[in-house]
Amino acid sequence: MSTRRVLVADPIAERGIELLTEAEGIEVDIRPDIGAIADKTEQEKLLVELIPSYEGLIVRSGAKATAAVIEAGSGTLRAIGRAGVGVDNIDIPTATKHGVVVMNTPAGNTISTAEHAFALMMSLARHIPQGHQSVVEGRFKEGRKAYKGVELYSKTLAICGMGRIGGEFARRAMGFGMRVVAYDPYLSASKAKNMRVELCETVDEAVEQADFITLHMPKTPETTHLINAERIDKMKPGVRIINCARGGLIDEAALLDAIKEGKVAGAALDVFEVEPPSADYELLSREEMVFTPHLGASTEEAQENVGIQVAESIRDRLLHGSVVNAINMPNLDEDTLKEIGPYLSLAETMGKLANQLAPQQPDFFRIEYNGKVSEIDTTLITRSSLKGYLEAGTAEGSANYLNAPSMAEDRGIQVVESRPAENCEFTDLITVAVGNEKEQVAVSGTFFGAQARIVRVNEHNIDVTPEGSLLIFENTDAPGVVGAIGQVLGANGINIANMSLSRNQVGGRALSILNVDSKVDQNALDGILGIEGIQSASTVEL
Repeated sequence: MSTRRVLVADPIAERGIELLTEAEGIEVDIRPDIGAIADKTEQEKLLVELIPSYEGLIVRSGAKATAAVIEAGSGTLRAIGRAGVGVDNIDIPTATKHGVVVMNTPAGNTISTAEHAFALMMSLARHIPQGHQSVVEGRFKEGRKAYKGVELYSKTLAICGMGRIGGEFARRAMGFGMRVVAYDPYLSASKAKNMRVELCETVDEAVEQADFITLHMPKTPETTHLINAERIDKMKPGVRIINCARGGLIDEAALLDAIKEGKVAGAALDVFEVEPPSADYELLSREEMVFTPHLGASTEEAQENVGIQVAESIRDRLLHGSVVNAINMPNLDEDTLKEIGPYLSLAETMGKLANQLAPQQPDFFRIEYNGKVSEIDTTLITRSSLKGYLEAGTAEGSANYLNAPSMAEDRGIQVVESRPAENCEFTDLITVAVGNEKEQVAVSGTFFGAQARIVRVNEHNIDVTPEGSLLIFENTDAPGVVGAIGQVLGANGINIANMSLSRNQVGGRALSILNVDSKVDQNALDGILGIEGIQSASTVEL
């Protein structure tokens, strides 16, 4: 067996190092100094020089696997492992282009982060850091009078994001006698019932009734400033807010104003919009605040777990070809990939499209195969579509080909494959349907030659190339609507590349999908939503 060389460019748990060094056929170079280099240009230069000698690279948050680094390792580098969840320090498109598998450890720090967030909630409720400081500073009597807290018992807790960490937080809160309400667009009503939480249809519905709010969502364009001035205005006076998820979920300027006004009684932040916060960061001066320096995953157990998991992933990939927690590709041999590769791409795109159109809190995800595609193993095609559907609402890098089914199961979404026996008008047709007992959306795709096409959305027959930027809108079928939309797009410098229109009947409900040459920003979208007759409008980036 030839020797596989692995470069460990950030500190990981000693047990992880041992797993690699003990593996026959693995040679390990431990260079945690690389991740500690503050000048990232110098760090990149060093990694570009070193990486051609290695087949595996392990990083945490310090070392960055940039496009230049991955390209320098082209032909040799086979796998990059991230000891943690976030993969923003890895250029995934470049890795995919060069056939480098990127793997992370999404479950390793679940308990540690949930416990830390819960500790912050306790600290907020009973002013523990402030009380400690009063004793240290000799203000014992003053502190005893000043820091009257509140009980958790019988209070309402709103959890935004009911993935692994949100679920663990909920269990602990219920143990303290709290009423738990939750918002998660991917959590089904049946799963929420099993978890004994009250499911809310909107963020507003959850936070309006809460005494405490904890955030456990990824940072996406949709969740950035999830807690903002408008939403804070809808909250109870005296609410307390905890964020151990991602900086930027809270508009910190709006939080400061609400703290000053007394609307928010306190907040605990482990993550910040800018890290570290600057010396003039005004929230630092507020006694109502509790801060920790991004410690959510900083426990011996969490660091050991992610260290072990990333070491096992790299070892198994290099020695046995297996893939666990892959971010960017399935574990396929070359012949199989050649056969189903086009279907994987189409299915993932359809999943992304369904994510934008389907109702929140679905009970089912159904994928139907007609024609030639129904005769092959479609397991990975289904997973690809499910990955596309889920990844928009999960932490970056969390949804992948291997864990997508379990993520759906965790959210109470039933995944069903079917192969109807009736004849189909297309040589191949894949249909993805997502919904619940109240409503659903169905998207169908096929190939015209080698070109993927979306050919149906619900009852509407369309013809759309699923790539680039799409504008999707529904409207009352009436003269002038399409022209008005064209005017809005033109005024915003957005060119229409292709348009597909469909209606159920004259004067009824029409659906249109436009391929546009540039992204439709919020200003343009607001303009479209303001047009008379427009019932809904959204954008999709593919």
